[in-house]
Amino acid sequence: MWILYALGAAFFAALVAIFGKLGISNIDSTVATALRSIIMSVVLVFVVLSIKQQELQSISDITSKEWLFLVLAGLAGALSWICYFAALKTGDATKVVVLDRLSVVFVLLLSVLFLHEVLTWKLVTGVLLMIGGVLLML
Repeated sequence: MWILYALGAAFFAALVAIFGKLGISNIDSTVATALRSIIMSVVLVFVVLSIKQQELQSISDITSKEWLFLVLAGLAGALSWICYFAALKTGDATKVVVLDRLSVVFVLLLSVLFLHEVLTWKLVTGVLLMIGGVLLML
């Protein structure tokens, strides 16, 4: 099931690039990011309230450590989208998205450092191919 969710995430991320580029032609990219975030928040609150009401009760079970990492993830996400929309405002969507997908490389490196995930020759080869692909696409 995770594969379908991951493919859905990739498809909708592609739509973000297209719709975002079309939507920021006459407005500040940070304002666009804020508006997008408000819309996302409304949709997510609706989903939680209508579909996942039982999970809403689990908020009180979140530990302070989990809260810390959720806040940091939120801050990182906000900064990511501020940078993404600023780049999208002035750059070609294809080039911005290609560079943005280097996040996969960063995730690999950070997961080895902080999550102690195993670095294999396949992963290293894949990362090098991704970097090569980014350079070719730019």
